[in-house]
Amino acid sequence: MRILITGGAGFLGSHLCELLVKTGHRVVCMDNFCTGRPENVAHLLGHEQFTFIKYDVCDYLHVEGSLDAVMHFASPASPQDYLDMPIATLKVGAMGTHKALGLAKAKNARFLLASTSEVYGDPLVNPQPESYWGNVNPISPRGVYDEAKRFAEALTMAYHRYHGLDTRIVRIFNTFGPRMRPYDGRVVSNFIVQALQEKALTVYGEGKQTRSFCYVDDLVRGIVALLMVESDRTVGERTNRTDFLSAKSKSLPESLHDPVNIGNPRELTVIEIAEMVLKLTKSSSTIEHHPMPVDDPKVRRPDIRKARAILGWEPQVTLEEGLQKTIEYFRESL
Repeated sequence: MRILITGGAGFLGSHLCELLVKTGHRVVCMDNFCTGRPENVAHLLGHEQFTFIKYDVCDYLHVEGSLDAVMHFASPASPQDYLDMPIATLKVGAMGTHKALGLAKAKNARFLLASTSEVYGDPLVNPQPESYWGNVNPISPRGVYDEAKRFAEALTMAYHRYHGLDTRIVRIFNTFGPRMRPYDGRVVSNFIVQALQEKALTVYGEGKQTRSFCYVDDLVRGIVALLMVESDRTVGERTNRTDFLSAKSKSLPESLHDPVNIGNPRELTVIEIAEMVLKLTKSSSTIEHHPMPVDDPKVRRPDIRKARAILGWEPQVTLEEGLQKTIEYFRESL
């Protein structure tokens, strides 16, 4: 298969590029380095199965040759990024998604949208199932990301219903692992960098708000499973392109086109995560409490029953294992 990944030099996009190339697919990686980094895909440059295009997905989008799938991952995704770049975040969620969907339609390719658990806002239901409509403040500072992704989901479903495009939507919960940027404002990267530099760990509020963290290898495995679900339930084995293309013409269960949560349902308080990082890094850092950001979610935990049922997927890497690998990555990169 030949697959385009927008935002392919980002944290998640680069891991997807790597997994798909490793399993025999041809990958076209597109990124404008707004938040992605060249070093994330440097090891893939020169590989016969990998092509890189530096481009802004919000502009007119064209890729030479056939495409079997378009995976739209272009977007600022950390709180610091979308607070610093609110208009760019809204544009890539709206215009970028429109351009990527149009390309998928022109190429008769399957389309997968990277959405987010942020569509649930500050949820009043815990854990959050895909059927929950969310509790989002559209005009808050972080609303630019929430609403960009909610619009992207609506546009994706409109293309599916109106044009008959084969679409998938993955709602990604908090993820961590190697290739995170050290100062991107995310909880895990913040804590690890602060601990390794013997600086105080920044905890907002009392730290009783909860999060659920999935290691990046588990997450991308689930995303690829969602992309391939009709033709190949065993991620890691090469998918037959003919089977994949014929599967797109089958009558599929409508629920497969609806959003699917991918994340780790193990829920911990932020203060517990901070203490775990201090223990694993053997840091003498203290914990400092700061005022809560506006509309910061009080709980965040995925209901993954749908992913288990239709993908046979669930996370395998424990939080402790994943944190240790991520700590070692930051030790080297810092």
